[in-house]
Amino acid sequence: MIIDFHTHAFPNALAPYARKSLLEGCEHIYTPVTDMTVTGLIEHMDVSGIDMSIVQPVITKPSQTKTLNEWAKSIESDRLISFGGVHPDTLDFKQDIDFICSLGLKGIKFHPEYQNFYVDEPKMLKIYDYALSKGLILLFHAGYDPAYPPPFKSSPQMFKFIVNEMKGGIIVAAHLGGQVQWDDVLNHLAGEDIYLDTSMGFEFFSKEIFLRIVKKHKAEKILFGSDSPWSDAGKEIGIIKTLKLSDDEKKGILGKNAQRILNISGKSI
Repeated sequence: MIIDFHTHAFPNALAPYARKSLLEGCEHIYTPVTDMTVTGLIEHMDVSGIDMSIVQPVITKPSQTKTLNEWAKSIESDRLISFGGVHPDTLDFKQDIDFICSLGLKGIKFHPEYQNFYVDEPKMLKIYDYALSKGLILLFHAGYDPAYPPPFKSSPQMFKFIVNEMKGGIIVAAHLGGQVQWDDVLNHLAGEDIYLDTSMGFEFFSKEIFLRIVKKHKAEKILFGSDSPWSDAGKEIGIIKTLKLSDDEKKGILGKNAQRILNISGKSI
């Protein structure tokens, strides 16, 4: 089973506006591979040989919390799982997290740049701790985002701090732990109790860097992700299959690790 742990989609009515806004925000440096709808995502999954994708919504206003999380639940199927979202400036994070749990969503996506917070802020630690206590998975954007200039609001050092503070639960740092921060990932984060996804990967890091991080961090803590629609999942999968990794390591990265932490069954790759 091939699972893309990091994808994005929008409601049909919103997708064209989101596409236009996001492309303008990053100055059109990417060419999206979908129209950003759920149907477009599934069509790209079919072309790429992906069995299941995890949709990662980002709440940019506290007022979006109820409707966005309800939409996230509504799109789930045998092909899609969706995480939920919490805004850092919510008036009642426990209520928001309890609502996510009541919907049966498996995790929460945080984006420090789009949501304007530093990942190691004290107020955020309380949110993470409560969410993890409820059994939710936390996934973070990590490092560079083309729409936002440095300094970045996350770093491998910050994620190491969070892991040590939380002492348990499943935390995922996207973009291999810190987009364009590879030395810091190797020196500070690799080997810690955190999962790293491969999203927007080989367009930014080399095969050699990837293999060095996998060797130190171990393949069982690496999750395939494309950040669809921003990179071509099929091409990323093709590269992973050619790397000097064992078949078990490749199967783990491409799906089995995600199956394990999401507690889902499915056919083997």
